[in-house]
Amino acid sequence: MVKINGELLPVDGKTLTEYLKTTEYEPQRIAVERNGEIVPKSKYDDTLLKDGDTVEVVSFVGGG
Repeated sequence: MVKINGELLPVDGKTLTEYLKTTEYEPQRIAVERNGEIVPKSKYDDTLLKDGDTVEVVSFVGGG
């Protein structure tokens, strides 16, 4: 299980890109932290989620 934004989800074994495709997040409007470190967007395809990982996904909201 992987803890994502405080919720345990059975996504271990998937890449970050595979997980994000199952959500409504817009990849160009988010930042992802995995185990306390920011994951560069260029690494989403290569970042494998593992049992015990803690992930925070933060969405940026524009306004004006």
